[in-house]
Amino acid sequence: MDGVRGGATAAGALLLGVLVLALGLTAAGYDAGAALAALWRGAFGSWYALTSATLVRAVPLIIIGLGLALAFRAGAFNIGAEGQFYAGAIAATWVGSHLAAVPRPASLLLVAGAALAAGAAWVALPVLLRVRYGVTEVISTLVLNFVAESLVSLAVQGPLQERSGIYPQSDPIALPARLPLLTGRLHAGALVAVLGAVALWYLFARTMQGFRLRVVGAGPRAAEISGRIDAGRTLAWALLGSGAIAGLAGGVEVSGVSYALFQNLSPGYGFTAIAVALLARLHPLGVVGAGVLFGALEAGAGAMQREAGVPAVAVYVVEAVVILAVILADAVRRSGEGGRE
Repeated sequence: MDGVRGGATAAGALLLGVLVLALGLTAAGYDAGAALAALWRGAFGSWYALTSATLVRAVPLIIIGLGLALAFRAGAFNIGAEGQFYAGAIAATWVGSHLAAVPRPASLLLVAGAALAAGAAWVALPVLLRVRYGVTEVISTLVLNFVAESLVSLAVQGPLQERSGIYPQSDPIALPARLPLLTGRLHAGALVAVLGAVALWYLFARTMQGFRLRVVGAGPRAAEISGRIDAGRTLAWALLGSGAIAGLAGGVEVSGVSYALFQNLSPGYGFTAIAVALLARLHPLGVVGAGVLFGALEAGAGAMQREAGVPAVAVYVVEAVVILAVILADAVRRSGEGGRE
């Protein structure tokens, strides 16, 4: 029942977002019909658009969204996925550039392991501050985003800069460290995203650790008193796992799409993934659908700008309305349930 209600809420929020976008475009003097048609063609208009644009953009959103769902379920507000993504990308680039003589399976495992470890390491300080000193992770994880972006700039103009020293980017990673392509530009990271969603669903729905996550997220003090659950430890591993998964997304982006590190590698994946997780109501399988939706918006935005002359940033209107509508619907639902009790 909750799944059906959540799906209806998400669908209603999406329709509302599209309606607001259409009204805004009309008020601004654009042809809303032509713009929305271009948006659709850029996202789903052909097999190439679907696989090489929409799904390619959806992969990092899904992976990061899964990590955020893990943290949010435990009541930990990880706002630093962007920085953790970049940490994973840096580690994957460095490791991947030294694997020319290593077989592909081992190379891919080494790159993934480095990205996971870097993402977890990047969130370790906020975890320590939260568990040891009670400092909210919202501020500490957010601040580290800017540090990570600066670290990428330093890396591509310093130790990881390409050999000629002209361009602010790294050399391409070794061929064995690159993910195989499935079709078009769609790489095997899509399988990682889907398998990760299934694994996280199993964790939430079928394991004792998943139950602890939900209990701590609902009320950490009650979990400690009534359930004898160590809320601090549960929150810590949820944050570390969230950071590791975001770092993995950075590694997947480097080994599956860019093959190199450069500034602005992420167009804000870490922040958009927050909307993905919220739209999915923190359900891992829902994150897959929400990730594809936001990937479609990102892919269609470019076509909308090319074909209809509408600035690509207009799709942020849809994203913002969707987020606000879902949050408002949840608030209304909880208020109704509280009134009935």
